[in-house]
Amino acid sequence: MAESHAEGDHVHPTMRIALLCIAGVVQFGLCVRPLVEYEFQPRWVAEAAFTALALVTAVCGVWVVRRKPVPAAVVVVGTVVTLAASAGATRVLPAGGHFGPPDWSFGLVGWHLLLLLLDRVPVLLTAMTVHLTTSVGQFLLSGVPGRAEIGAAGIVAFGAASIQLAVVPISRMLHHRTRQATSAAAAQERLITRVMSAEQWEREQRTVFAGQLGVTLPLLADLADGVLDPRDDDTRRRCSLAATQLRRLFAENDEVPDPLVHEVTACVDEAERRGVEVSLAVSGAAVAVPPDVRRELTSPVVATLAAARTHARVSVLRTHEDVRVAVMADVGTDLVTTTSAQVVVDCDAYGEYIRMEARWRTRNS
Repeated sequence: MAESHAEGDHVHPTMRIALLCIAGVVQFGLCVRPLVEYEFQPRWVAEAAFTALALVTAVCGVWVVRRKPVPAAVVVVGTVVTLAASAGATRVLPAGGHFGPPDWSFGLVGWHLLLLLLDRVPVLLTAMTVHLTTSVGQFLLSGVPGRAEIGAAGIVAFGAASIQLAVVPISRMLHHRTRQATSAAAAQERLITRVMSAEQWEREQRTVFAGQLGVTLPLLADLADGVLDPRDDDTRRRCSLAATQLRRLFAENDEVPDPLVHEVTACVDEAERRGVEVSLAVSGAAVAVPPDVRRELTSPVVATLAAARTHARVSVLRTHEDVRVAVMADVGTDLVTTTSAQVVVDCDAYGEYIRMEARWRTRNS
């Protein structure tokens, strides 16, 4: 028998604790008196059956009180012992005692079977059928019962079986409701996680945009106030840099298969709008690059293309070891390079041309 029910099922452990208490109360509260008052032949069989059922309850309690499933071996042995004790106790009943006050084991055995087989319903029904069939068979073999005796036995058997078997649908209903509640709670938790992730992403985007606009807004204010001359080369370069940064920033939020190339292409498009002739070469398969690393990889492209005058060449190279983004342009001015812990930037000058390369080593290199 496989130990049943997935982790997180709290219904069966709770029900078993209740059944353990019921079995103990019924056995020691209701069954001791008839065991003492009536004559059983031989008595030691009835006492052995009582002791065996008490041991089944005690052994099951070792796991039940810790809310752990009863091992399959214990279930098998306990079921066999319970049915054998029931047959033995019924076999030594005094004449006319079947389904009456002397038959102390009939109603008790069902609670033991429920305790052992609550989560194994087909086996439980089979064991209950064996128990009931054995009791009825011994009742019929003890003598020819009258109509009144048959009616009384039927009422007792039906009453005990219906009460005990009602535990099964109740347990299944509670288990179903618990699973529904658990699923709803898990769905709500996933929704809360998604909402928190979305809010965090929105905060990060606001921070990025705020940082970018923090550079752009003073430039626009100086242009509006006449502090800066739009015809000045330095002003034009600053405007070009701000426009390229914003274009790359907008491209960062697009859902595309290859975000890095998409952002580089956005920078190239902005340079071409200014009349710069730009060639773009891409090699290697797409590599998953984190957004913050993409910002650092494209930063030299933004700065160089913003300063380019007539020609530029951009290349993106992806291998299993690293990702490289390089740009060469006729900038005619010095550019500031920034190297971080994630991205290394190299800068070389060839006359009026400057070549900048940003390199990021992949994690599995």
